[in-house]
Amino acid sequence: MSDFDAIDAMLAASGPEVELPPAEERRALRDALNLSQAQVARAIGVSPATVGGWESGREPTGGIREKYAYFLDAARTRLTPEPEPEPEPEPEPDPLPQPCVLCGHPATDQVEGFPQHLDHAECGPAEGGAKDTPRPPAPAPASAPVKIVPAGRRAQTAAEAPDAIGRAVKEALAAHEGDVEAATAALVKRAIPDAMALLDETRKGGRYDVVAHPWIPDILRKQTSRGADQIWEARPKWTRPELPPGAHEVTALDINGAYLSALKTHLPIGQLEHSTGFGHDRRRAGVHLVTPPHWDHEGVLPNPIGNRDEPGPLWITEPTLRLLLRLSSPKYGLCEPPTIHESYTSGATEGLLEKFRIALKDARDRAIAEDDEVTLEYVKAMYSKFVATMGESNYNRELYRPDWMHLIRSQAFSNLWMKAYKAYDEGLTVVRAMGTDELHVIGDWQGVFPEGRSVSEVKVKDRYALGRGQD
Repeated sequence: MSDFDAIDAMLAASGPEVELPPAEERRALRDALNLSQAQVARAIGVSPATVGGWESGREPTGGIREKYAYFLDAARTRLTPEPEPEPEPEPEPDPLPQPCVLCGHPATDQVEGFPQHLDHAECGPAEGGAKDTPRPPAPAPASAPVKIVPAGRRAQTAAEAPDAIGRAVKEALAAHEGDVEAATAALVKRAIPDAMALLDETRKGGRYDVVAHPWIPDILRKQTSRGADQIWEARPKWTRPELPPGAHEVTALDINGAYLSALKTHLPIGQLEHSTGFGHDRRRAGVHLVTPPHWDHEGVLPNPIGNRDEPGPLWITEPTLRLLLRLSSPKYGLCEPPTIHESYTSGATEGLLEKFRIALKDARDRAIAEDDEVTLEYVKAMYSKFVATMGESNYNRELYRPDWMHLIRSQAFSNLWMKAYKAYDEGLTVVRAMGTDELHVIGDWQGVFPEGRSVSEVKVKDRYALGRGQD
């Protein structure tokens, strides 16, 4: 190599370093593509810890920096939706024909600027010799508005949207010659594969792909064939220890569609990654080893972590952690924040199952409005079995996400706890809170909760008396 070649090579390698996005965007881009730090590290030729450092603010240099910048730029390009093609302009409508100056009937031709029929045989008879000015065509009568629904990045009319639930019910009733009990039993039996097919249909065009069989840490695996894993779901089973003197009328309220509402929770998109020594990142979700705070309100409200006698750290889910952090905020001030020791999390979104949830909710609402018990039982089986079998189950081999199962169930428990707090905050006496859907209260509950069968309403499960004169 000559001196001039060496100088050229030196100049080519010099100059300003390529720009990189902020650290938080680097991590967000990787999470959005469901890639782990180890995968990115192998592609670039560094260690996973180095990639973690870059996502925490450290800066790569030299050729490694250019490789990392190339990856980030390609990731951003892949995640940016392609622009919709510009629609072709519609042709201008033909102007309304002007009346012929000879007969008064519409004429599309002109002679020296005057509308006329070129062939006099086309002229219609003029009534009374007068030139009748024709009226323009009457506008078409207004029709009902067109209802549209989302379909990927576009929209489509509701009539074009596939109604898998309605079609399945119709086919089952036809196959069993209108026997409602037999059709319902058949639909409930096939609820799991039908729910998975509906999930696939509603995920078309989704921004994130569902990672159905990721690596799962040991804490999410059953310790024995009939045992449980190490995740604590915070299931409430609480009864108020005492009531004021006197007789009381208690109303047991049933929370409608508890698991259906809980499908709207922050779910990890990709494979869970381990971390220690970090605070809570609201852009991620998973399970967390925490030391829960002391609870001083057992006499009026259930403990947010449920009935647990053993002290010390335990693994809880994202909804339980967010509930504890919420209750420790200045707005509530009910406890201290929990201490987070370690976590298994991934980039998360609250909308991963949203289209799936809405499809089930709409079918449930229609069934209630039409008094269609077949569809109602079918839909209930779909979402309840969907949640129950996504862990280590022989009934659902298409989705293995025990983390999702725990998060959805604990979101239902968290929702019930917040309803108990709303009752307490509105002046009702909370007597019991159990499972996902049972809340017992004393007082004018109808001023707090709307009554009905939709998922935003409650219905009465039981009424009973407590206090003087009762055992």
